[in-house]
Amino acid sequence: MRPEAFFSEIVATIDQSLVHGERHATSYAAEDTDFIRLNRGKVRQPGHVAQRYVDIRLIHGMRHVSHALSLSGDLATDSEAVQAAVAALRTVLADVSDDPHLLLPSTVNSTRTSRGGPLPPSEALVDTIVDAAEGHDLVGFLAAGPVYRGFANSDGQRNWHEITAFNAQWSLYHRADKAVKAAYSGFAWDDAELRSRMSAAADQLGVISTPPKSLSPGKYRAYLAPAAMQEIAQLLSFGGFSARALETQQSALAKMRTGMTLDARVHVSEDIATGVAPAFQSDGFTRPADVALIDAGALVGALVSPRTAREFALSANGANPWEAPEALSMRGGALATSDALRALDTGLAVGNLWYLNYSDRPACRMTGMTRFATFWVENGRIVAPVDVLRFDDTLYRMLGDNLEALTTERELLLESNTYGSRLLTSFVLPGALVSEMSFTL
Repeated sequence: MRPEAFFSEIVATIDQSLVHGERHATSYAAEDTDFIRLNRGKVRQPGHVAQRYVDIRLIHGMRHVSHALSLSGDLATDSEAVQAAVAALRTVLADVSDDPHLLLPSTVNSTRTSRGGPLPPSEALVDTIVDAAEGHDLVGFLAAGPVYRGFANSDGQRNWHEITAFNAQWSLYHRADKAVKAAYSGFAWDDAELRSRMSAAADQLGVISTPPKSLSPGKYRAYLAPAAMQEIAQLLSFGGFSARALETQQSALAKMRTGMTLDARVHVSEDIATGVAPAFQSDGFTRPADVALIDAGALVGALVSPRTAREFALSANGANPWEAPEALSMRGGALATSDALRALDTGLAVGNLWYLNYSDRPACRMTGMTRFATFWVENGRIVAPVDVLRFDDTLYRMLGDNLEALTTERELLLESNTYGSRLLTSFVLPGALVSEMSFTL
C-alpha cells in the first residue's frame, strides 16, 4: 500500500474511534532511507531505514492530550494500536485542565505536495562517489530516498508532503586534523556534478598537504563559502527569527526591532516553496510559500507558531512550535563564485566554520572556529592552508558594515542531522565577501 493511502486508512480508523464532542489533530512522519557510511574510501555500513510514526492529539473543548506511537506498516496491527491509543487518551483527557493558548485552524485547508525522484539505485550513487574519490581517504555518508509528512484532523483537513532527495557529505582526509569537507545534495542526481565537487575537494587536499600559514590574532579580509554561511544561519535559527523570542527580548536579532540593520543587499526569507519542508505544521496550519524575514537589511517578519499567536495576539504563519526556520533562503548578489578569490585579493578563504555560539547574544556577537579547508589567499590565488583560527564578530559587521559582496550563485544545503530520522530542513545560501572579520586566536 502506498504511504499516502496507508496514512489515509490510519486517519479513517482514528475518525471512527471518536465519540461525541471529541476532535483529533494527527501528524504523521515516515521515511524509506538508504543510509550508507563510508570510511577510507570504502563502504563500511550499508543499511536501509524504514520507519513510520503517528502522533495523535485528542481534543475536547480547550483540553487536549497526545500520544505518539511507532507503526509497523501492517494496517490491521496498526489500526488496533491506534484504536487502543485513542481509548487510552480518552481516559486521561478528563483529568487535564483547559489550555488557554490552544489555537487550531478555523478553516479546512488541504494540500498535497510531491517533489523529487526517482533517484538512481543507491548502489550506483555509492559507486560513483567511491570511483570519483580515486583512492583518497574518504569518510562520509549518503542518505537517499523518500521522506513523508502528513496531517489530518476531524474537520476533514488532509495534508500530504512527499519528498525524494539525497544528501551526500564527505571529507577527504590528509592527516591529523587536516581534511577537506564537501557535500552534494538535491532532488536529481548528476554524476558529473558529483565528480566536479570531488575534483574540487581533491585539488584543495593538495594544498592542505603543504606547510600551513600561522596568522596572528587580528582583522582580515575573508570570503565565507556557502557552507560557512550555513553555520551562521543555523546559529541564527535558534531563536533569532522566533516571534516569541523577539516579543520577550531573547532573540539575538532583538536590536533590529529598534533600528539596527544589516547591509541593504541582505534579504532573508522562509522559502517553503523551494525547500524540503512541508507546507503545513503539526497543528494543521498551512504555511505561505514565502515569509519575508529580513528585507533590504531590515527585520520585517518573524516565525509565529499558533501558541505564540494566541499568547501575544499575533497572526500565526505556519511556524513550527520551536519557531525555527526550516527552509531559510538568502538572496544572492552580483559576485560570480568563480571571481570570489580574485575579489578577495588577499585574505582568508573560509570553507567551513564550526562550534559556533554567541559570545554576546544581545549584540548578535558570534564566536566559532574555522574548520577544514581554510586558506590564505594572495593576489586572488590560494597559497597555503591556515592553522585553526577563532573568530569573534557581530552579524551587524559581517553582513552589515563590512559586507562587500554576495555571490550570484547559491547552494542548496540540507540538514545533515540524522539522529532518529532525516530532518526536512534546508538552507539556500550564497557566499559572502567581507572586508574585515575579527579573529581572536
